[in-house]
Amino acid sequence: MNQVSSTQNAATGALLMVTAAVAFAGSNVLQSVLPTPVEYGGFGLSSTGMAFWQYVIASILALPLILRIGFDKLRTRHPLAHQMRAFVSALGVHVFVYGFASGVPIWQMVTLLATGPLFVILGSTLFLGERATPVRIIAALLGFAGAVVVSGVGAEGLGWVTLVPIAAAALWAGTDVLTKYLSREEAPETLTISLLVLVTPNHLLILLAVNAFAWLAPSIVPAGMATGFPFALPSGAGLALLLLLGLLTAAAQYLLGIAYKLADATYLQPFGDLKVPLGGLVGWIALGQVPSVWFWPGAALVLAGSLLIFWAEGEKRPELRTA
Repeated sequence: MNQVSSTQNAATGALLMVTAAVAFAGSNVLQSVLPTPVEYGGFGLSSTGMAFWQYVIASILALPLILRIGFDKLRTRHPLAHQMRAFVSALGVHVFVYGFASGVPIWQMVTLLATGPLFVILGSTLFLGERATPVRIIAALLGFAGAVVVSGVGAEGLGWVTLVPIAAAALWAGTDVLTKYLSREEAPETLTISLLVLVTPNHLLILLAVNAFAWLAPSIVPAGMATGFPFALPSGAGLALLLLLGLLTAAAQYLLGIAYKLADATYLQPFGDLKVPLGGLVGWIALGQVPSVWFWPGAALVLAGSLLIFWAEGEKRPELRTA
Protein backbone atom coordinates (compact mmCIF):
# COMPACT_ATOMS: atom_id res chain seq x y z
CA MET A 1 0.00 0.00 0.00
CA ASN A 2 1.34 3.42 -0.91
CA GLN A 3 1.60 5.29 2.40
CA VAL A 4 1.41 8.76 0.82
CA SER A 5 -1.67 7.81 -1.20
CA SER A 6 -3.29 6.20 1.86
CA THR A 7 -2.65 9.26 4.01
CA GLN A 8 -4.15 11.48 1.32
CA ASN A 9 -7.23 9.22 1.18
CA ALA A 10 -7.68 9.50 4.95
CA ALA A 11 -7.31 13.28 4.85
CA THR A 12 -9.76 13.51 1.94
CA GLY A 13 -12.24 11.29 3.80
CA ALA A 14 -12.01 13.52 6.88
CA LEU A 15 -12.56 16.63 4.76
CA LEU A 16 -15.61 15.03 3.11
CA MET A 17 -17.05 14.16 6.53
CA VAL A 18 -16.67 17.77 7.68
CA THR A 19 -18.30 18.98 4.44
CA ALA A 20 -21.16 16.52 4.99
CA ALA A 21 -21.55 17.89 8.53
CA VAL A 22 -21.92 21.39 7.06
CA ALA A 23 -24.55 20.07 4.61
CA PHE A 24 -26.44 18.44 7.49
CA ALA A 25 -26.29 21.70 9.46
CA GLY A 26 -27.77 23.56 6.47
CA SER A 27 -30.53 20.96 6.08
CA ASN A 28 -31.33 21.28 9.80
CA VAL A 29 -31.91 25.02 9.35
CA LEU A 30 -34.28 24.37 6.43
CA GLN A 31 -36.07 21.61 8.36
CA SER A 32 -36.65 24.13 11.11
CA VAL A 33 -37.85 26.97 8.86
CA LEU A 34 -40.17 25.17 6.41
CA PRO A 35 -42.65 23.75 9.01
CA THR A 36 -42.77 27.02 10.98
CA PRO A 37 -46.23 28.65 10.67
CA VAL A 38 -46.50 31.52 8.20
CA GLU A 39 -47.40 33.99 10.95
CA TYR A 40 -44.01 33.29 12.57
CA GLY A 41 -42.00 33.77 9.39
CA GLY A 42 -42.04 30.19 8.09
CA PHE A 43 -43.89 28.43 5.29
CA GLY A 44 -46.37 26.24 7.19
CA LEU A 45 -45.36 22.98 5.49
CA SER A 46 -46.39 19.85 7.40
CA SER A 47 -43.46 17.87 8.76
CA THR A 48 -44.59 14.67 7.00
CA GLY A 49 -45.07 16.51 3.70
CA MET A 50 -41.64 18.12 4.01
CA ALA A 51 -39.92 14.78 4.73
CA PHE A 52 -41.71 13.13 1.78
CA TRP A 53 -40.72 15.78 -0.77
CA GLN A 54 -37.22 16.07 0.70
CA TYR A 55 -36.54 12.42 -0.11
CA VAL A 56 -38.37 12.43 -3.43
CA ILE A 57 -36.00 15.19 -4.55
CA ALA A 58 -32.98 13.43 -3.05
CA SER A 59 -33.95 10.14 -4.74
CA ILE A 60 -34.27 11.82 -8.14
CA LEU A 61 -30.81 13.31 -7.68
CA ALA A 62 -29.54 9.85 -6.67
CA LEU A 63 -30.82 8.20 -9.88
CA PRO A 64 -27.36 8.18 -11.53
CA LEU A 65 -26.00 6.25 -8.53
CA ILE A 66 -28.97 3.84 -8.60
CA LEU A 67 -28.48 3.16 -12.32
CA ARG A 68 -24.74 2.72 -11.87
CA ILE A 69 -25.22 0.10 -9.14
CA GLY A 70 -27.93 -1.65 -11.20
CA PHE A 71 -31.39 -2.91 -10.27
CA ASP A 72 -30.13 -6.50 -10.50
CA LYS A 73 -28.48 -5.91 -7.10
CA LEU A 74 -31.98 -5.83 -5.57
CA ARG A 75 -32.07 -9.64 -5.61
CA THR A 76 -32.07 -10.76 -1.99
CA ARG A 77 -33.02 -13.63 0.30
CA HIS A 78 -34.23 -11.15 2.94
CA PRO A 79 -36.83 -8.88 1.31
CA LEU A 80 -38.78 -8.39 4.55
CA ALA A 81 -35.68 -7.30 6.48
CA HIS A 82 -34.81 -4.81 3.73
CA GLN A 83 -38.35 -3.42 3.85
CA MET A 84 -38.22 -3.13 7.65
CA ARG A 85 -34.88 -1.31 7.37
CA ALA A 86 -36.25 1.20 4.87
CA PHE A 87 -39.43 1.75 6.90
CA VAL A 88 -37.60 2.29 10.19
CA SER A 89 -35.18 4.68 8.46
CA ALA A 90 -38.04 6.69 6.94
CA LEU A 91 -39.97 6.72 10.22
CA GLY A 92 -36.86 8.07 11.97
CA VAL A 93 -36.77 10.95 9.49
CA HIS A 94 -40.44 11.81 10.09
CA VAL A 95 -40.00 11.70 13.86
CA PHE A 96 -36.87 13.84 13.62
CA VAL A 97 -38.41 16.56 11.43
CA TYR A 98 -41.48 16.59 13.68
CA GLY A 99 -39.12 17.73 16.43
CA PHE A 100 -38.26 20.79 14.33
CA ALA A 101 -41.96 21.39 13.62
CA SER A 102 -42.58 21.28 17.39
CA GLY A 103 -40.10 24.07 17.97
CA VAL A 104 -37.17 22.12 19.44
CA PRO A 105 -34.08 24.26 18.66
CA ILE A 106 -31.43 22.89 16.32
CA TRP A 107 -28.69 22.81 18.95
CA GLN A 108 -30.84 20.58 21.14
CA MET A 109 -31.98 18.34 18.27
CA VAL A 110 -28.51 17.51 16.97
CA THR A 111 -27.05 16.89 20.43
CA LEU A 112 -29.85 14.53 21.46
CA LEU A 113 -29.05 12.36 18.44
CA ALA A 114 -25.85 11.49 20.31
CA THR A 115 -27.92 8.94 22.25
CA GLY A 116 -27.89 6.79 19.08
CA PRO A 117 -24.67 4.79 19.75
CA LEU A 118 -26.05 3.57 23.08
CA PHE A 119 -29.16 2.22 21.29
CA VAL A 120 -26.92 0.58 18.65
CA ILE A 121 -24.94 -1.20 21.36
CA LEU A 122 -28.13 -2.37 23.10
CA GLY A 123 -29.69 -3.57 19.84
CA SER A 124 -26.53 -5.32 18.63
CA THR A 125 -26.13 -7.05 21.98
CA LEU A 126 -29.76 -8.13 22.38
CA PHE A 127 -30.61 -9.09 18.80
CA LEU A 128 -27.30 -9.90 17.11
CA GLY A 129 -25.43 -11.48 20.02
CA GLU A 130 -22.49 -9.08 19.69
CA ARG A 131 -20.25 -8.17 22.62
CA ALA A 132 -19.54 -4.48 23.06
CA THR A 133 -16.01 -3.53 24.12
CA PRO A 134 -15.62 -1.47 27.32
CA VAL A 135 -14.26 1.44 25.26
CA ARG A 136 -17.34 1.53 23.04
CA ILE A 137 -19.65 1.33 26.06
CA ILE A 138 -17.84 4.21 27.79
CA ALA A 139 -17.86 6.25 24.56
CA ALA A 140 -21.60 5.67 24.09
CA LEU A 141 -22.26 6.64 27.72
CA LEU A 142 -20.24 9.83 27.26
CA GLY A 143 -22.40 10.74 24.27
CA PHE A 144 -25.55 9.90 26.20
CA ALA A 145 -24.36 11.98 29.16
CA GLY A 146 -23.73 14.89 26.80
CA ALA A 147 -27.28 14.62 25.53
CA VAL A 148 -28.66 14.52 29.08
CA VAL A 149 -26.68 17.63 29.99
CA VAL A 150 -28.09 19.52 27.01
CA SER A 151 -31.70 18.34 27.28
CA GLY A 152 -32.22 17.98 31.02
CA VAL A 153 -30.23 20.85 32.46
CA GLY A 154 -30.64 23.34 29.61
CA ALA A 155 -32.71 26.49 29.78
CA GLU A 156 -35.69 24.79 28.12
CA GLY A 157 -35.74 21.96 30.62
CA LEU A 158 -36.74 18.36 29.91
CA GLY A 159 -40.17 18.16 28.28
CA TRP A 160 -41.87 15.43 26.27
CA VAL A 161 -41.04 17.18 22.98
CA THR A 162 -37.36 16.90 23.93
CA LEU A 163 -37.77 13.13 23.73
CA VAL A 164 -38.65 13.32 20.01
CA PRO A 165 -35.04 13.41 18.72
CA ILE A 166 -34.15 10.64 21.18
CA ALA A 167 -36.90 8.53 19.59
CA ALA A 168 -35.45 9.37 16.17
CA ALA A 169 -32.01 8.29 17.41
CA ALA A 170 -33.47 4.97 18.58
CA LEU A 171 -35.17 4.39 15.22
CA TRP A 172 -32.00 5.17 13.26
CA ALA A 173 -30.09 2.87 15.62
CA GLY A 174 -32.60 0.18 14.62
CA THR A 175 -31.69 0.88 10.99
CA ASP A 176 -28.01 0.41 11.86
CA VAL A 177 -28.69 -2.88 13.64
CA LEU A 178 -30.70 -4.18 10.67
CA THR A 179 -27.86 -3.09 8.36
CA LYS A 180 -25.40 -5.05 10.51
CA TYR A 181 -27.67 -8.09 10.36
CA LEU A 182 -28.07 -7.92 6.58
CA SER A 183 -24.38 -7.23 5.95
CA ARG A 184 -23.58 -10.76 7.15
CA GLU A 185 -24.97 -12.13 3.87
CA GLU A 186 -25.69 -9.17 1.58
CA ALA A 187 -23.27 -7.27 -0.64
CA PRO A 188 -22.72 -3.55 0.07
CA GLU A 189 -24.28 -2.72 -3.32
CA THR A 190 -27.49 -4.55 -2.33
CA LEU A 191 -27.65 -2.68 0.99
CA THR A 192 -27.16 0.66 -0.76
CA ILE A 193 -29.62 0.29 -3.62
CA SER A 194 -32.33 -1.36 -1.53
CA LEU A 195 -32.42 1.65 0.78
CA LEU A 196 -32.31 4.14 -2.11
CA VAL A 197 -35.18 2.40 -3.92
CA LEU A 198 -37.39 1.56 -0.93
CA VAL A 199 -37.07 4.65 1.25
CA THR A 200 -39.26 6.98 -0.87
CA PRO A 201 -42.24 4.55 -1.08
CA ASN A 202 -42.02 4.21 2.70
CA HIS A 203 -42.03 7.99 3.11
CA LEU A 204 -45.20 7.99 0.97
CA LEU A 205 -46.75 5.27 3.14
CA ILE A 206 -46.06 7.25 6.33
CA LEU A 207 -47.34 10.49 4.77
CA LEU A 208 -50.65 8.86 3.73
CA ALA A 209 -51.04 7.09 7.08
CA VAL A 210 -50.51 10.27 9.11
CA ASN A 211 -52.95 12.25 6.98
CA ALA A 212 -55.52 9.44 7.13
CA PHE A 213 -55.31 9.47 10.93
CA ALA A 214 -55.52 13.29 10.89
CA TRP A 215 -58.80 13.01 8.95
CA LEU A 216 -60.31 10.08 10.89
CA ALA A 217 -59.07 10.94 14.38
CA PRO A 218 -57.50 14.42 14.40
CA SER A 219 -57.04 14.43 18.16
CA ILE A 220 -54.34 11.73 18.03
CA VAL A 221 -52.15 13.40 15.38
CA PRO A 222 -49.83 16.08 16.82
CA ALA A 223 -50.15 19.55 15.35
CA GLY A 224 -47.66 20.23 12.60
CA MET A 225 -47.45 16.66 11.31
CA ALA A 226 -50.33 16.96 8.84
CA THR A 227 -51.85 20.13 7.42
CA GLY A 228 -54.34 20.18 4.56
CA PHE A 229 -53.66 18.38 1.29
CA PRO A 230 -50.88 15.82 1.96
CA PHE A 231 -48.96 16.56 -1.25
CA ALA A 232 -49.19 20.34 -1.01
CA LEU A 233 -46.04 22.18 -2.02
CA PRO A 234 -45.02 25.67 -0.95
CA SER A 235 -44.62 28.32 -3.62
CA GLY A 236 -41.93 30.86 -4.39
CA ALA A 237 -39.15 30.99 -1.83
CA GLY A 238 -40.61 28.03 0.09
CA LEU A 239 -40.37 25.78 -2.97
CA ALA A 240 -36.81 26.94 -3.64
CA LEU A 241 -35.84 26.12 -0.04
CA LEU A 242 -37.49 22.68 -0.31
CA LEU A 243 -35.49 21.96 -3.48
CA LEU A 244 -32.35 23.09 -1.67
CA LEU A 245 -33.21 20.77 1.23
CA GLY A 246 -33.44 17.81 -1.15
CA LEU A 247 -30.16 18.82 -2.76
CA LEU A 248 -28.38 19.09 0.60
CA THR A 249 -29.79 15.68 1.65
CA ALA A 250 -28.50 14.01 -1.52
CA ALA A 251 -25.15 15.83 -1.30
CA ALA A 252 -24.61 14.80 2.32
CA GLN A 253 -25.31 11.15 1.49
CA TYR A 254 -22.97 11.22 -1.50
CA LEU A 255 -20.22 12.78 0.61
CA LEU A 256 -20.67 10.17 3.34
CA GLY A 257 -20.58 7.34 0.80
CA ILE A 258 -17.31 8.56 -0.72
CA ALA A 259 -15.75 9.23 2.70
CA TYR A 260 -16.51 5.69 3.91
CA LYS A 261 -14.85 4.27 0.78
CA LEU A 262 -11.67 6.19 1.58
CA ALA A 263 -11.37 5.63 5.34
CA ASP A 264 -12.70 3.49 8.16
CA ALA A 265 -15.81 4.58 10.07
CA THR A 266 -13.96 4.59 13.40
CA TYR A 267 -11.39 7.04 12.03
CA LEU A 268 -14.11 9.25 10.52
CA GLN A 269 -16.50 9.31 13.50
CA PRO A 270 -15.00 12.33 15.32
CA PHE A 271 -15.16 14.36 12.12
CA GLY A 272 -18.79 13.34 11.54
CA ASP A 273 -19.69 14.32 15.09
CA LEU A 274 -18.66 17.87 14.32
CA LYS A 275 -22.25 18.24 13.12
CA VAL A 276 -23.21 18.70 16.79
CA PRO A 277 -21.35 21.99 17.41
CA LEU A 278 -21.80 22.99 13.73
CA GLY A 279 -25.56 22.51 13.99
CA GLY A 280 -25.72 24.67 17.08
CA LEU A 281 -23.53 27.34 15.51
CA VAL A 282 -25.45 27.48 12.21
CA GLY A 283 -28.81 27.57 14.03
CA TRP A 284 -27.49 30.44 16.14
CA ILE A 285 -26.25 32.44 13.14
CA ALA A 286 -29.12 31.73 10.74
CA LEU A 287 -32.11 31.63 13.08
CA GLY A 288 -30.94 33.36 16.26
CA GLN A 289 -31.42 30.16 18.29
CA VAL A 290 -28.93 30.90 21.05
CA PRO A 291 -27.75 27.65 22.69
CA SER A 292 -28.06 27.37 26.43
CA VAL A 293 -24.89 27.54 28.49
CA TRP A 294 -25.14 23.74 28.90
CA PHE A 295 -24.91 23.09 25.16
CA TRP A 296 -21.14 23.52 25.02
CA PRO A 297 -20.15 21.08 27.81
CA GLY A 298 -22.74 18.63 26.44
CA ALA A 299 -21.31 18.89 22.92
CA ALA A 300 -17.82 18.48 24.39
CA LEU A 301 -18.87 15.17 26.01
CA VAL A 302 -20.26 13.96 22.65
CA LEU A 303 -16.98 14.73 20.91
CA ALA A 304 -15.02 13.20 23.81
CA GLY A 305 -16.82 9.88 23.26
CA SER A 306 -15.85 9.84 19.59
CA LEU A 307 -12.26 10.86 20.31
CA LEU A 308 -12.00 8.07 22.91
CA ILE A 309 -12.83 5.44 20.27
CA PHE A 310 -10.54 7.19 17.77
CA TRP A 311 -7.64 7.05 20.23
CA ALA A 312 -8.28 3.62 21.80
CA GLU A 313 -8.82 1.77 18.51
CA GLY A 314 -6.28 3.72 16.48
CA GLU A 315 -3.71 0.95 16.26
CA LYS A 316 -6.07 -1.77 15.07
CA ARG A 317 -8.28 0.05 12.58
CA PRO A 318 -7.71 -0.50 8.84
CA GLU A 319 -8.66 3.07 8.15
CA LEU A 320 -6.23 3.94 5.35
CA ARG A 321 -7.59 2.46 2.16
CA THR A 322 -6.70 2.83 -1.45
CA ALA A 323 -9.40 4.30 -3.67
